Parts: sequence; structure tokens; C-alpha cells
Amino acid sequence: MTDKKFFADDHETWGHKWGYKDSRFILNEDRTVSMTGDRYELCGSKMPDFIPYVEEMLDIKISLEDQLSEVDKKQVNPPNINESFFAEIKKEFPQDRYSLKDEDRLIHSHGQTTSEEVYKILYSTIERTVDLVFYVESDDETKQLINLAKEHKVCLVPFGGGTSVSSALKIPKGETRMVVSVDLRRMNKVEWINEKDRRICVQAGITGSDLEAWLGERGYCVGHEPDSVELSTLGGWIATNASGMKKNRYGNIEDIVENVTMISPKGIIEQVEPLARASIGFKPQNILFGSEGNLGIITKAILKIHEKPKVKKYNSVMFKNWETGVEFLYNLSRTNFIPSSVRLVDNVQFRFGQALKPRTEGLMKIKANIQKFFVLNVKGFNADEMCATTFVMEGTSSEVRYQEKNILALAKKHGGLVGGSGNGKRGYLLTFAIAYVRDFLTDFHIIGETMETTVPWSKIDEVCKAATETLFELHAKHNVPGKPYISYRIPQIYHTGVCIYFMLGMSVKNIPHSEDLFGNIEHAIRKVIMDHGGSISHHHGVGKLRKDFMDATLSDSSIELIKDMKSAHDPGNVFGIGNGIFAK
Repeated sequence: MTDKKFFADDHETWGHKWGYKDSRFILNEDRTVSMTGDRYELCGSKMPDFIPYVEEMLDIKISLEDQLSEVDKKQVNPPNINESFFAEIKKEFPQDRYSLKDEDRLIHSHGQTTSEEVYKILYSTIERTVDLVFYVESDDETKQLINLAKEHKVCLVPFGGGTSVSSALKIPKGETRMVVSVDLRRMNKVEWINEKDRRICVQAGITGSDLEAWLGERGYCVGHEPDSVELSTLGGWIATNASGMKKNRYGNIEDIVENVTMISPKGIIEQVEPLARASIGFKPQNILFGSEGNLGIITKAILKIHEKPKVKKYNSVMFKNWETGVEFLYNLSRTNFIPSSVRLVDNVQFRFGQALKPRTEGLMKIKANIQKFFVLNVKGFNADEMCATTFVMEGTSSEVRYQEKNILALAKKHGGLVGGSGNGKRGYLLTFAIAYVRDFLTDFHIIGETMETTVPWSKIDEVCKAATETLFELHAKHNVPGKPYISYRIPQIYHTGVCIYFMLGMSVKNIPHSEDLFGNIEHAIRKVIMDHGGSISHHHGVGKLRKDFMDATLSDSSIELIKDMKSAHDPGNVFGIGNGIFAK
């Protein structure tokens, strides 16, 4: 891999918003919506149904003339400089390793949590910014930086892709020390690859897309593909205990990683050698999954690699209603032909996907109308109840044929109607563009967010119903205009349950401190989800956003064990970002 400088310069990212500067949704004068750039399948075409969909769902009117104005001069706290520490930094490191610029410090002071971070950055202000950004380029520099921070009583905050949606990068209240954001993205190299053992050693600052591109040129892949794969980093995946869309074939991050190297105030935490599997007593590296910046800086990891699949095929199936779709997934989970990815979306989210389709003309429009007539009239589907599944099947040609044949046969037993590979591919790839929708709608006084949870098979309907009812009750209680939006999908299936991914939204026009109100509503929905059998998170982590629910997740002694370990290994609290059980 080649050296990289500051991420926002290299990749032309928005910085505070999600994604790339060349990619955004815009509202045209004819009230169609377009996506700029050429990175995504949605780019370059007009979507006439998107605004009508949003207006119907939220019971509002969207006007091109009525948009929120982003704060031009964003408030940044003056840096709180520990002079003795900074003198050592200037003495020991080249000048390009650190930055005091307001723009750099602000970008490194937040993640992508909508109400608590992005909304405040764009239209208000955040309470605290980091005081210095440091770009480490090696393990030795990382050790040196940690030792200086320990000696001079400075707080260090690891920073990867900045895609956190759990307020994990938010500076804790009451932190009086100088806070330094440690950006890992220059540590983005592949250190070695062992093709015989199918292992690779990679530095933690590499993004998912760069890793897969490097491996792809050599005929391999890792297969970890979260929605944020373009921007998130290996270190961030480990620190949040992440999950990817193709976990059925490649595993979650804890299944992919064989060894982690973390540098802490007490030294290096790692296994001496990677192990396929061994009984060695306690495995300290297991503690590093989900550590969320509380213990040290993850600098590299050894991962399993796979030969690139010879065949990749998409498909989709429509079902008459959500309950039938869930039953299909349950029965699929009991088979030996589960595809790399399978996803079920509810009717509201299915219609959302349809609303993002480009305008069709001529023969394509006639064909689409015929297909719609067939589904609704010949097959008896209800447009307000039907839902859809999408599949990604990978492997050899025989593997993919076996999977597809049996999946479609099972779907047919549940009354499913095959939607075809085009819809399957579009539904899967749509995921990478959806995040941009939030920032587009925010300009029109609409706050949206996603939240996910793990739920037993027996509690799926209960959790979905409870979350929906709570949102509508709180929306009415606070006299929020229009109607609230909630949709959900199941992107992951397991032996004992599923991941449910919720999309929430509401118009907050003329609501004072609307971002705080939205955050409180989201918090209440999370509590209801857990009360009805859901988990604190499936793959986003805890951060500070979900800190209040840790007591319902771990026993008192478990929490004490973790705190004792932190106290013994980082007695000076160098890594004082305070996430999870350490959040105040």
C-alpha cells in the first residue's frame, strides 16, 4: 500500500457529513431527486417518486425554498495545550505528524451519530473539540506517543474512519486534560501475506475498500463488508466488534481476525503467533473486540483470507407480508444453503427502495407496468403489505446453483414471487447510498437515524411492534408535526435469532432543540427494544449513546472485572474517551 496523508484530502470526503464530496442527493426544480457523481448505481438518474414518498410517509410538504442553513463559521474551542507535552511532540516528531488547525480538530471531534453529533455540527455547535490531531505512522511512533501522554497526563483518543454512530468520539464531560486524537489512517499498509496459510497481516488504519482492492488484485478477499466499508477501518471494526453483510460466508469480525496487536500504557497486547484455534487459557485478545478506545490503540491484525469467489449472483423474492418473509428466513436458517447475504425488508422500506428507482421511459415503463399489474392483480399481492428479500450467493458455479435452486424452491413454498437478479443487485448495492439520504433530508428539517439490535426468533414481532408504538406515542406526546417514520429490515440471521435494523425519521420544523428531542425519543425506543428481548446493539457498539443500558446487559461482577482490568492496565486513564461501562 502507498502512504496516505490526511483522509479528507485524499478521498474528498464531506468531513462532517457522510461520504464523498462528489456524491450527494439534490432536489431539482421539477421536484425530482438526483444523486451526483458516479460512485453508486443511483448516480446520474432522476428519481421522481422519492419526494412524494417522503411527503406521504411524514405527512408534510417539502419545499426547495425552505431549507436549513448550515452554520458557516463553526465554533471550535481554542486548543487546551499541555505545554510540556507539546514541546516534546515538536522536538521528537516531524511537523507533518500533528495539526492544531480548527478544521482538523473539529473533524476528529465527532462521528456520525445524527442527533448528538452531525446535526449539532451542521446547524448548532458541539460542546468540546479535541486539542490536537496526531497522525501516527508506525508502532514505534504509537509507543512513543503513549509514553509521552502517560508522562505528561494527556488523554489519547484513537480515531479510524470517523463512521461511529454511537457517540464514541464525543469528548467526555469534565475532561480537563489536553485531548489528542490519534489518527491511524496513515497506518494503512499490508505488512505481509501468507497465501499457503491463507493469512494476511494488515495495519489497522486501512479502509475496507482499500483492503479488498489490494487483495482483489491478487485473487483474494476478506469478505467483511459493513455498510461503511468504503470509509471504516480495520481497527474500528475490531474496536466495535463489527458485523458485515456477508457474515454468513465469511463470519463476523471476531471470526475473521486471528490476532490483534494493541499498544497500551503497559506495553503490547497480542498473541505471539496467530492461532487457527488453541486452548491456551484466557485469550487477552478477546477483550480487544468491542474495547471502543478504552484500553489502547489497535495498530494491526492478522486476518483470514479467501480466494475470490468464482461466481457471484444476486436474486430477490417478494412475499405477501412481513410475517411470511420472517417464516421463510426462519426455515432458511435451518438449512445448509444459506447464501453469503440475505436481507428481508418490511413494506415501508420496500416502498422506500421503489421510490429511489429512476424514471422509466418507453418500453421499460411499459414492462414495469406489466410487472406491477401481474404482482398486484394476478398474484394477489397487496401493495401496502408486500415485502422483499434480496440474496447474494457466492462460491463456485456448482455452489451458487445449489444455493439458488434450493432458496427459490423454499421461497415458492412460502408463496414467494421471484424478483430477479437485477432487483437483488440493486437492493444490495442500495445500502451504500442510503446513508447520504439522511444528510439530504436534514436540510429540509427532517431528522433520521438508524438503530440495530439482536432479537430471538420468538421476539421479532414483539420488538417491532413495541418500537413502532413507542415512536408514535412519543411523536404525539411532543406535538411533532406530521407523522413519524419507522421501517425495519432483517440483514442477518443466526441459529437463535436475527439482527433487526430500524430506520427512524420525523419532521422537526419549528421544534426548539429538535436534535435533543429526537435523541430522547431514540433513547426511549432503545429501552423498549431491550425490555421486549432485544440487545443493546448488534454491531454499532455502545459508545456513550447506549451507556445507560449496560447494567441490563452485564452483571455487576462482570462490570467490576472489566473496570479492575482497566484500572490495573491504564491507571492514569490515558485512554479516557469513556465509552461503554466507562461512560459517565
